[in-house]
Amino acid sequence: MALQTADIFCKVVDNFGDIGVSWRLARQLAHEHEYSVRLWVDHLPSFARVCSAANAQAESQIISAIEVRHWCMPFPEVIPADIVIEMFGCAIPQSYVMAMAQQSRAPEWINLEHLSAETWVDSHHGLPSPHAHLSLTKYFYFPGFTEKTGGLLREKSLLPRRDAFQQDVNEQGLFWSKFGLSQPEQDELRISMFCYENPALPELFQMWAEGERTITCLVPEGIALESLAKFFPLDKNLTRFTRGRLSIHTIPFTDQDQYDALLWACDVNFVRGEDSFVRAQWAAQPFIWHIYPQEENAHWAKLNAFTDAYCAGMSAQQAAATQDFWRAFNAGSGVGATWPAFARALPALRQHNRAWAAQLAARPDLASGLADFCRKLIK
Repeated sequence: MALQTADIFCKVVDNFGDIGVSWRLARQLAHEHEYSVRLWVDHLPSFARVCSAANAQAESQIISAIEVRHWCMPFPEVIPADIVIEMFGCAIPQSYVMAMAQQSRAPEWINLEHLSAETWVDSHHGLPSPHAHLSLTKYFYFPGFTEKTGGLLREKSLLPRRDAFQQDVNEQGLFWSKFGLSQPEQDELRISMFCYENPALPELFQMWAEGERTITCLVPEGIALESLAKFFPLDKNLTRFTRGRLSIHTIPFTDQDQYDALLWACDVNFVRGEDSFVRAQWAAQPFIWHIYPQEENAHWAKLNAFTDAYCAGMSAQQAAATQDFWRAFNAGSGVGATWPAFARALPALRQHNRAWAAQLAARPDLASGLADFCRKLIK
């Protein structure tokens, strides 16, 4: 029996990461697995930032063959879908849960968890959790980096599109022209900076400004502006700031497809959260992950688990340069002492990241794995 419909529930916490992952999953289930998808979002303005076709005021709209609904209370009476996905443990409405229990066949209920490289994820992926009072079972689905997890979101066309872009100088030139830039000069570094506010940025900017290499840093508007203001006297009418060898361009916040192209085009990408973190790995360029800070410094175990896996194929020198700079950037201090070694490692890191992306792509993507997981449950 093939699944026909899917309800995806997204509660926006991190502005763009939660809805970014949810929208990618919705598109892939609809376009590659022929699901009729209904996406419930509690904060439509955030959705409109990652999807340029969205109307932030519309309670209901159809975009790319996907029904997008505003998740608000009281929750409307609807027939639950065949597969119900709650993103990152968001609590779906109780009235909807009761409706699920009243169906002749209970929907397959999935809690799509946060991404982690920690080893415990392997043994928890796919575990059931029966409801305490209703004839419903929720299954925990973990994205991850091993064959024992649910994999990573990756559309079928993603890597071919990346390769075509990175091999087409004319296409890259057209992309840069959208931001008023020409092709990079010889030995120039193009860096994208999508991170949380970070006290390390002024020190890093100063080092780049005083360095020997020309650096152009592209910062999406509204991102890390507090840190930027400590280095440059900001003028709301300006989009470009130059000091020494460093030029910083603030660029419009782009939709998902344009952001992918930015990652493909840049030499180094600073990314944050989960969505941009995964897309940076598919871009196969050197990157730095600014992990979301958690209480009691719980995020450090998550960061270290990933760097251990990611750096496993590097030389000892490259691994040390990567881990030292990543930790300094996430700690908010020490970037001046660790950037030079990381910068020297960039040529080798490009080769490593190409191999790392290929290694990840050899496993099933998350949407395909999830569809297969649900097919097995329904048999």
